[in-house]
Amino acid sequence: MSFHGLITMPFDLTKLVRPEIAEMDAYTPILPFDVLSKRLGRSADEIIKLDANENPYGPSPRIYEALANERYYHIYPDPGNNVLREALSRYLSIDKSRIMVGHGADELIDLIMRLLIQPGDVVIDCPPTFGMYSFDTGLNGGVLTNISRRPDFSVDVNAITSTIAKSPNAKLIFLTCPNNPDGGVLSDDDLRRLLDLPIAVILDEAYVEFHGISRVNWVTEHENLIVLRTFSKWAGLAGLRVGYGVFPEAVMPQLWKIKQPYNVNVAGTVAALESLNDAEHLMGTVGKIVEERERLYRELNQLDFLRPYPSRANFILCRVVNRDARQLKLDLEGKGILVRYFSKPGLTDHIRISIGRPDQTDVLLAAFSELR
Repeated sequence: MSFHGLITMPFDLTKLVRPEIAEMDAYTPILPFDVLSKRLGRSADEIIKLDANENPYGPSPRIYEALANERYYHIYPDPGNNVLREALSRYLSIDKSRIMVGHGADELIDLIMRLLIQPGDVVIDCPPTFGMYSFDTGLNGGVLTNISRRPDFSVDVNAITSTIAKSPNAKLIFLTCPNNPDGGVLSDDDLRRLLDLPIAVILDEAYVEFHGISRVNWVTEHENLIVLRTFSKWAGLAGLRVGYGVFPEAVMPQLWKIKQPYNVNVAGTVAALESLNDAEHLMGTVGKIVEERERLYRELNQLDFLRPYPSRANFILCRVVNRDARQLKLDLEGKGILVRYFSKPGLTDHIRISIGRPDQTDVLLAAFSELR
Protein backbone atom coordinates (compact mmCIF):
# COMPACT_ATOMS: atom_id res chain seq x y z
CA MET A 1 0.00 0.00 0.00
CA SER A 2 1.39 3.46 -0.88
CA PHE A 3 0.41 7.06 -0.23
CA HIS A 4 2.00 9.73 -2.43
CA GLY A 5 4.83 7.33 -3.16
CA LEU A 6 5.42 6.35 0.47
CA ILE A 7 5.26 2.72 1.53
CA THR A 8 2.77 2.39 4.38
CA MET A 9 1.51 -0.48 6.50
CA PRO A 10 -2.14 -1.58 6.28
CA PHE A 11 -4.28 0.69 8.43
CA ASP A 12 -5.36 -0.92 11.73
CA LEU A 13 -8.60 0.74 12.81
CA THR A 14 -8.60 -1.12 16.13
CA LYS A 15 -5.71 1.07 17.30
CA LEU A 16 -8.12 4.00 17.39
CA VAL A 17 -10.58 2.26 19.73
CA ARG A 18 -10.78 3.99 23.11
CA PRO A 19 -8.83 1.86 25.64
CA GLU A 20 -11.63 1.91 28.23
CA ILE A 21 -14.04 0.49 25.65
CA ALA A 22 -11.57 -2.16 24.53
CA GLU A 23 -11.40 -3.32 28.15
CA MET A 24 -15.18 -3.26 28.74
CA ASP A 25 -17.28 -6.37 29.05
CA ALA A 26 -20.12 -6.48 26.55
CA TYR A 27 -23.66 -6.19 27.88
CA THR A 28 -25.55 -9.46 27.53
CA PRO A 29 -29.14 -8.83 26.42
CA ILE A 30 -32.04 -11.27 26.63
CA LEU A 31 -32.68 -13.05 23.32
CA PRO A 32 -35.86 -12.36 21.28
CA PHE A 33 -38.47 -14.97 20.37
CA ASP A 34 -37.20 -15.74 16.87
CA VAL A 35 -33.69 -16.54 18.11
CA LEU A 36 -35.06 -18.51 21.07
CA SER A 37 -37.35 -20.52 18.81
CA LYS A 38 -34.43 -21.65 16.66
CA ARG A 39 -32.26 -22.47 19.64
CA LEU A 40 -34.92 -24.42 21.51
CA GLY A 41 -36.51 -26.03 18.47
CA ARG A 42 -39.93 -24.77 19.55
CA SER A 43 -42.38 -22.31 18.09
CA ALA A 44 -42.85 -19.00 19.90
CA ASP A 45 -46.29 -20.16 21.06
CA GLU A 46 -44.68 -23.10 22.87
CA ILE A 47 -42.24 -20.96 24.85
CA ILE A 48 -43.13 -19.54 28.26
CA LYS A 49 -40.84 -16.53 28.49
CA LEU A 50 -40.32 -15.49 32.11
CA ASP A 51 -36.75 -14.19 31.85
CA ALA A 52 -36.96 -10.47 30.96
CA ASN A 53 -39.69 -8.93 33.17
CA GLU A 54 -41.94 -8.33 30.17
CA ASN A 55 -45.68 -7.83 30.44
CA PRO A 56 -47.37 -11.16 29.60
CA TYR A 57 -50.61 -9.41 28.61
CA GLY A 58 -49.02 -7.12 26.06
CA PRO A 59 -50.02 -3.53 25.32
CA SER A 60 -53.43 -1.91 25.24
CA PRO A 61 -55.52 -3.35 22.39
CA ARG A 62 -56.26 0.22 21.37
CA ILE A 63 -52.71 0.90 20.17
CA TYR A 64 -53.00 -1.47 17.20
CA GLU A 65 -55.75 0.64 15.66
CA ALA A 66 -53.90 3.83 16.54
CA LEU A 67 -50.73 2.54 14.86
CA ALA A 68 -52.69 1.43 11.80
CA ASN A 69 -54.33 4.85 11.48
CA GLU A 70 -51.13 6.89 11.84
CA ARG A 71 -50.49 8.77 8.57
CA TYR A 72 -47.07 10.32 9.10
CA TYR A 73 -44.52 7.52 9.38
CA HIS A 74 -42.66 9.13 6.46
CA ILE A 75 -42.15 12.37 8.41
CA TYR A 76 -39.51 12.84 11.10
CA PRO A 77 -41.02 12.92 14.61
CA ASP A 78 -41.26 16.05 16.74
CA PRO A 79 -37.80 16.53 18.28
CA GLY A 80 -39.43 18.08 21.35
CA ASN A 81 -41.90 15.19 21.85
CA ASN A 82 -44.36 17.94 22.83
CA VAL A 83 -47.66 16.06 22.59
CA LEU A 84 -46.34 13.11 24.60
CA ARG A 85 -44.69 15.37 27.17
CA GLU A 86 -47.96 17.28 27.59
CA ALA A 87 -49.81 13.99 28.14
CA LEU A 88 -47.18 12.89 30.66
CA SER A 89 -47.47 16.24 32.40
CA ARG A 90 -51.18 15.61 32.94
CA TYR A 91 -50.58 11.98 33.94
CA LEU A 92 -47.92 12.87 36.52
CA SER A 93 -49.14 16.32 37.58
CA ILE A 94 -45.61 17.54 36.81
CA ASP A 95 -44.76 20.55 34.66
CA LYS A 96 -43.88 19.61 31.08
CA SER A 97 -40.66 21.64 31.31
CA ARG A 98 -39.18 19.01 33.64
CA ILE A 99 -39.96 16.00 31.41
CA MET A 100 -37.79 14.45 28.72
CA VAL A 101 -38.77 11.41 26.66
CA GLY A 102 -36.20 8.84 25.59
CA HIS A 103 -35.79 5.81 23.36
CA GLY A 104 -36.33 3.70 26.43
CA ALA A 105 -35.09 4.80 29.85
CA ASP A 106 -31.76 3.28 28.77
CA GLU A 107 -31.14 6.23 26.45
CA LEU A 108 -31.76 8.64 29.32
CA ILE A 109 -29.27 6.80 31.54
CA ASP A 110 -26.64 7.33 28.87
CA LEU A 111 -27.65 10.99 28.38
CA ILE A 112 -27.32 11.65 32.12
CA MET A 113 -23.82 10.20 32.03
CA ARG A 114 -22.87 12.28 29.01
CA LEU A 115 -24.19 15.42 30.67
CA LEU A 116 -22.63 15.03 34.11
CA ILE A 117 -19.63 12.70 33.89
CA GLN A 118 -16.10 13.63 32.89
CA PRO A 119 -13.41 10.94 32.49
CA GLY A 120 -12.32 9.87 35.96
CA ASP A 121 -15.50 10.94 37.75
CA VAL A 122 -16.94 8.38 40.15
CA VAL A 123 -20.33 6.75 39.65
CA ILE A 124 -21.68 4.78 42.60
CA ASP A 125 -23.53 1.57 41.90
CA CYS A 126 -25.21 -0.71 44.42
CA PRO A 127 -25.11 -4.26 43.07
CA PRO A 128 -26.84 -6.51 42.52
CA THR A 129 -28.92 -4.20 40.37
CA PHE A 130 -29.66 -3.26 36.76
CA GLY A 131 -26.57 -3.76 34.60
CA MET A 132 -26.91 -0.67 32.40
CA TYR A 133 -25.59 1.64 35.14
CA SER A 134 -22.19 -0.04 35.18
CA PHE A 135 -22.23 -0.48 31.38
CA ASP A 136 -22.85 3.21 30.68
CA THR A 137 -20.30 4.27 33.29
CA GLY A 138 -17.59 2.44 31.36
CA LEU A 139 -18.89 3.73 28.05
CA ASN A 140 -18.63 7.33 29.25
CA GLY A 141 -15.21 7.05 30.88
CA GLY A 142 -16.44 7.12 34.47
CA VAL A 143 -14.97 5.18 37.38
CA LEU A 144 -17.39 2.69 38.86
CA THR A 145 -17.46 2.30 42.62
CA ASN A 146 -19.53 -0.65 43.77
CA ILE A 147 -21.11 -0.56 47.21
CA SER A 148 -22.74 -3.93 47.59
CA ARG A 149 -26.18 -4.28 49.06
CA ARG A 150 -26.67 -6.04 52.36
CA PRO A 151 -27.65 -9.75 52.41
CA ASP A 152 -31.34 -8.72 52.36
CA PHE A 153 -30.57 -6.50 49.31
CA SER A 154 -31.17 -3.25 51.22
CA VAL A 155 -28.94 -0.28 50.42
CA ASP A 156 -26.02 0.37 52.79
CA VAL A 157 -26.47 4.11 53.23
CA ASN A 158 -23.69 4.36 55.84
CA ALA A 159 -21.18 2.82 53.43
CA ILE A 160 -22.34 5.12 50.63
CA THR A 161 -21.98 8.18 52.88
CA SER A 162 -18.48 7.13 53.91
CA THR A 163 -17.44 6.50 50.31
CA ILE A 164 -18.67 9.88 49.09
CA ALA A 165 -16.83 11.62 51.93
CA LYS A 166 -13.59 10.07 50.65
CA SER A 167 -14.33 10.59 46.93
CA PRO A 168 -14.30 14.25 45.83
CA ASN A 169 -14.99 13.11 42.25
CA ALA A 170 -18.17 11.23 43.16
CA LYS A 171 -20.92 12.60 40.90
CA LEU A 172 -23.80 10.13 40.58
CA ILE A 173 -25.53 7.29 42.34
CA PHE A 174 -28.05 5.03 40.60
CA LEU A 175 -30.79 3.30 42.57
CA THR A 176 -33.68 1.22 41.29
CA CYS A 177 -36.92 1.12 43.27
CA PRO A 178 -38.23 -1.54 43.25
CA ASN A 179 -34.78 -2.97 42.70
CA ASN A 180 -33.96 -5.44 39.96
CA PRO A 181 -33.32 -8.37 40.56
CA ASP A 182 -34.80 -8.72 44.07
CA GLY A 183 -37.90 -6.50 43.95
CA GLY A 184 -37.11 -4.70 47.21
CA VAL A 185 -37.81 -1.02 47.83
CA LEU A 186 -35.86 1.95 49.16
CA SER A 187 -37.30 3.54 52.27
CA ASP A 188 -38.20 7.23 52.44
CA ASP A 189 -35.66 7.75 55.23
CA ASP A 190 -32.83 6.18 53.21
CA LEU A 191 -33.71 8.22 50.14
CA ARG A 192 -33.77 11.45 52.16
CA ARG A 193 -30.34 10.64 53.63
CA LEU A 194 -28.95 10.06 50.14
CA LEU A 195 -30.48 13.28 48.84
CA ASP A 196 -28.68 15.18 51.62
CA LEU A 197 -25.34 14.09 50.14
CA PRO A 198 -23.43 16.21 47.58
CA ILE A 199 -24.23 13.89 44.69
CA ALA A 200 -26.85 13.47 41.97
CA VAL A 201 -29.34 10.72 42.82
CA ILE A 202 -30.93 8.91 39.88
CA LEU A 203 -33.95 6.92 41.00
CA ASP A 204 -35.04 4.38 38.41
CA GLU A 205 -38.74 3.61 38.81
CA ALA A 206 -39.05 1.13 35.94
CA TYR A 207 -41.22 -1.18 38.08
CA VAL A 208 -42.98 1.37 40.25
CA GLU A 209 -46.49 0.67 38.93
CA PHE A 210 -46.30 -2.81 40.50
CA HIS A 211 -45.30 -1.21 43.82
CA GLY A 212 -47.78 1.65 43.78
CA ILE A 213 -45.64 4.31 45.48
CA SER A 214 -43.67 6.76 43.33
CA ARG A 215 -41.28 9.55 44.34
CA VAL A 216 -41.61 11.39 41.03
CA ASN A 217 -43.03 14.47 42.82
CA TRP A 218 -39.93 14.63 44.99
CA VAL A 219 -38.05 16.09 42.02
CA THR A 220 -39.76 19.42 42.62
CA GLU A 221 -38.33 19.50 46.16
CA HIS A 222 -34.80 18.19 45.54
CA GLU A 223 -32.49 19.74 42.97
CA ASN A 224 -30.22 16.67 42.94
CA LEU A 225 -32.92 14.09 42.17
CA ILE A 226 -33.76 12.60 38.77
CA VAL A 227 -36.54 10.02 38.41
CA LEU A 228 -36.70 7.67 35.42
CA ARG A 229 -39.81 5.79 34.24
CA THR A 230 -40.69 3.52 31.33
CA PHE A 231 -43.62 2.21 29.28
CA SER A 232 -41.89 -1.16 28.85
CA LYS A 233 -43.28 -2.93 31.92
CA TRP A 234 -46.70 -1.67 32.98
CA ALA A 235 -47.81 -0.68 29.46
CA GLY A 236 -46.27 -3.64 27.63
CA LEU A 237 -44.25 -1.54 25.17
CA ALA A 238 -40.84 -3.15 25.68
CA GLY A 239 -40.48 -3.69 21.92
CA LEU A 240 -41.15 -0.04 21.10
CA ARG A 241 -38.64 1.46 23.58
CA VAL A 242 -40.27 4.49 25.17
CA GLY A 243 -39.13 5.88 28.51
CA TYR A 244 -39.07 9.26 30.19
CA GLY A 245 -37.39 11.15 32.97
CA VAL A 246 -38.36 13.94 35.35
CA PHE A 247 -35.44 16.30 35.94
CA PRO A 248 -34.53 19.42 37.90
CA GLU A 249 -35.39 22.39 35.72
CA ALA A 250 -31.86 23.79 35.97
CA VAL A 251 -30.32 20.99 33.88
CA MET A 252 -32.99 20.81 31.18
CA PRO A 253 -31.44 23.37 28.78
CA GLN A 254 -28.16 21.44 28.82
CA LEU A 255 -29.92 18.10 28.44
CA TRP A 256 -31.81 19.33 25.37
CA LYS A 257 -28.47 20.25 23.77
CA ILE A 258 -27.19 16.67 23.76
CA LYS A 259 -30.36 14.69 23.06
CA GLN A 260 -30.57 13.15 19.60
CA PRO A 261 -33.20 15.27 17.80
CA TYR A 262 -35.42 12.40 16.61
CA ASN A 263 -34.79 9.93 19.40
CA VAL A 264 -38.35 8.63 19.91
CA ASN A 265 -39.94 7.32 16.73
CA VAL A 266 -43.48 7.97 15.55
CA ALA A 267 -44.74 4.46 16.38
CA GLY A 268 -43.40 4.62 19.92
CA THR A 269 -44.97 8.03 20.45
CA VAL A 270 -48.37 6.88 19.16
CA ALA A 271 -48.28 3.77 21.35
CA ALA A 272 -47.24 5.70 24.46
CA LEU A 273 -50.01 8.27 23.97
CA GLU A 274 -52.62 5.56 23.51
CA SER A 275 -51.31 3.79 26.62
CA LEU A 276 -51.88 6.93 28.66
CA ASN A 277 -55.35 7.24 27.15
CA ASP A 278 -56.05 3.65 28.22
CA ALA A 279 -54.24 3.80 31.55
CA GLU A 280 -57.24 2.52 33.49
CA HIS A 281 -57.29 -0.70 31.47
CA LEU A 282 -53.54 -1.12 31.74
CA MET A 283 -53.54 -0.58 35.49
CA GLY A 284 -56.15 -3.33 35.66
CA THR A 285 -53.59 -5.56 33.96
CA VAL A 286 -50.99 -4.44 36.49
CA GLY A 287 -53.42 -5.54 39.21
CA LYS A 288 -53.63 -9.00 37.63
CA ILE A 289 -49.83 -9.26 37.59
CA VAL A 290 -49.59 -8.20 41.24
CA GLU A 291 -52.24 -10.76 42.20
CA GLU A 292 -50.35 -13.47 40.32
CA ARG A 293 -47.07 -12.36 41.93
CA GLU A 294 -48.52 -13.00 45.37
CA ARG A 295 -49.90 -16.37 44.31
CA LEU A 296 -46.55 -17.44 42.82
CA TYR A 297 -44.68 -16.30 45.92
CA ARG A 298 -46.92 -18.46 48.12
CA GLU A 299 -46.46 -21.48 45.87
CA LEU A 300 -42.68 -21.08 45.57
CA ASN A 301 -42.44 -21.03 49.36
CA GLN A 302 -43.78 -24.59 49.34
CA LEU A 303 -40.81 -25.89 47.34
CA ASP A 304 -37.93 -27.19 49.42
CA PHE A 305 -35.28 -26.18 46.87
CA LEU A 306 -36.31 -22.53 46.47
CA ARG A 307 -36.20 -19.55 48.84
CA PRO A 308 -38.17 -16.71 47.21
CA TYR A 309 -37.70 -13.10 48.29
CA PRO A 310 -40.72 -10.82 48.78
CA SER A 311 -41.07 -8.57 45.73
CA ARG A 312 -42.84 -5.33 44.85
CA ALA A 313 -42.07 -5.67 41.13
CA ASN A 314 -43.25 -8.00 38.36
CA PHE A 315 -40.74 -10.73 39.15
CA ILE A 316 -39.57 -12.88 42.04
CA LEU A 317 -35.95 -13.66 42.86
CA CYS A 318 -35.30 -17.10 44.35
CA ARG A 319 -32.25 -18.58 46.01
CA VAL A 320 -31.77 -22.16 44.91
CA VAL A 321 -30.72 -24.53 47.70
CA ASN A 322 -29.35 -28.07 47.61
CA ARG A 323 -29.06 -28.07 43.82
CA ASP A 324 -27.32 -26.18 41.03
CA ALA A 325 -29.17 -23.00 40.03
CA ARG A 326 -27.79 -22.93 36.50
CA GLN A 327 -28.81 -26.54 35.92
CA LEU A 328 -32.30 -25.77 37.22
CA LYS A 329 -32.54 -22.94 34.67
CA LEU A 330 -31.43 -25.36 31.93
CA ASP A 331 -33.88 -28.03 33.08
CA LEU A 332 -36.73 -25.53 32.82
CA GLU A 333 -35.45 -24.39 29.43
CA GLY A 334 -35.67 -27.99 28.25
CA LYS A 335 -39.38 -27.79 29.03
CA GLY A 336 -39.76 -24.55 27.09
CA ILE A 337 -39.80 -22.33 30.19
CA LEU A 338 -37.29 -19.48 30.34
CA VAL A 339 -36.16 -17.93 33.62
CA ARG A 340 -33.14 -15.75 34.35
CA TYR A 341 -29.99 -17.18 35.93
CA PHE A 342 -27.34 -14.79 37.20
CA SER A 343 -23.68 -15.74 37.05
CA LYS A 344 -22.63 -12.78 39.20
CA PRO A 345 -21.01 -12.63 42.64
CA GLY A 346 -23.66 -13.13 45.29
CA LEU A 347 -26.23 -14.38 42.78
CA THR A 348 -24.67 -17.57 41.41
CA ASP A 349 -27.24 -19.63 43.31
CA HIS A 350 -30.23 -17.54 42.26
CA ILE A 351 -32.86 -17.50 39.53
CA ARG A 352 -35.33 -14.72 38.75
CA ILE A 353 -38.84 -15.50 37.53
CA SER A 354 -40.93 -12.89 35.72
CA ILE A 355 -44.63 -12.96 36.55
CA GLY A 356 -46.69 -14.55 33.79
CA ARG A 357 -50.36 -15.20 33.28
CA PRO A 358 -52.08 -17.72 35.58
CA ASP A 359 -51.91 -20.46 32.93
CA GLN A 360 -48.17 -19.87 32.56
CA THR A 361 -47.74 -20.04 36.34
CA ASP A 362 -49.57 -23.38 36.32
CA VAL A 363 -47.15 -24.80 33.75
CA LEU A 364 -44.15 -23.45 35.68
CA LEU A 365 -45.35 -24.96 38.96
CA ALA A 366 -46.01 -28.30 37.27
CA ALA A 367 -42.47 -28.25 35.89
CA PHE A 368 -41.04 -27.51 39.33
CA SER A 369 -43.05 -30.40 40.73
CA GLU A 370 -41.57 -32.75 38.12
CA LEU A 371 -38.05 -31.51 38.92
CA ARG A 372 -38.28 -32.00 42.69
